[in-house]
Amino acid sequence: MSNSSHPRTYKDSGVDIDAGNDLVKAIGPMAKSTSRPGSNPDLGGFGGIFDLKAAGYSDPLLVAANDGVGTKLKIAIETGKHDTVGIDLVAMCVNDLVVQGAEPLLFLDYYAAGKLEVEEAKAVISGIAAGCREAGCALIGGETAELPGLYQDADYDLAGFSLGAVERDKLLTGQTIAEGDVLIGLASSGVHSNGFSLVRSVVADEGLSFASPCPFEDAASIGEALLTPTRIYVKAALALLTDNLSKGFVHITGGGFYENIPRVLPEGLGVDVDCAAWQAPAVFSWLHKSGNIEAKEMARTFNCGIGFVAVVAETDAEKALELLRAEGETCSIIGRVTGESGVTMTNLDQLF
Repeated sequence: MSNSSHPRTYKDSGVDIDAGNDLVKAIGPMAKSTSRPGSNPDLGGFGGIFDLKAAGYSDPLLVAANDGVGTKLKIAIETGKHDTVGIDLVAMCVNDLVVQGAEPLLFLDYYAAGKLEVEEAKAVISGIAAGCREAGCALIGGETAELPGLYQDADYDLAGFSLGAVERDKLLTGQTIAEGDVLIGLASSGVHSNGFSLVRSVVADEGLSFASPCPFEDAASIGEALLTPTRIYVKAALALLTDNLSKGFVHITGGGFYENIPRVLPEGLGVDVDCAAWQAPAVFSWLHKSGNIEAKEMARTFNCGIGFVAVVAETDAEKALELLRAEGETCSIIGRVTGESGVTMTNLDQLF
């Protein structure tokens, strides 16, 4: 039996309702900055509302995706830099949506911590808002949970949910992809948000901390370099779709080239990827050599410098490259669709 001399409160157990309310007030302007046709930017209701008709759709299919940031969050926590992982969270969801031809419309986030630090949470959500603005989707709500006993005080976790729409007759299924079609690779910004358990083990085995000087590029620290956010490919992909130039897209995430490319191909087809067609960012060479990671393992774990792939007809390749470059993408033809199932990685050893 408790002998406490004062009435027990929720705050006594580690949950601060006032801090949660302060956070909701602070992020209101961030959410409003992501407003778009169809959205209601006001937070505070029990559910977010989106008007598909106001967004301009007549016969839409809804496409949903959810994801997280994985153990990349450990680097943010250890370095105290929290303003980029929210961009990662959005990118991991919306890049998946656009693969099916869907325009991202709305985003919801889940932020869970052992102890809610309002300024830290604001930094995270500022990144989420920045990602939403870049993707053209509205941040219409979310959930903040303070869970003492489940997370250590400094720890937090993120999950994101995004909803998109595509007109029924514009859904990308990959069924029109044919032998001889061309793969256009869009450059990544770095490791993005996959494989960080392996990345972190390499850093530890090298006897480094995330505050150590970066050994693979001109950055203040390894941590800052690794926290470069995932690139958002939505605007470039939608531009290709507007001009009817793409037959399919691939988001290179967990599983790398070997697992992700076959997901969009008709049965019986494969691809030959020429790794001499692009230059991988220096972080991948460092991981390959310092971590003693075989080249094939690199290509089935990381994006190795290509974060997104567009499949186009050979006759449309030059026009597609021109359009993508106009959208600010660094891109090149990296391979072709073949008549044999599977993914062949030519010149893989030369990539690192």
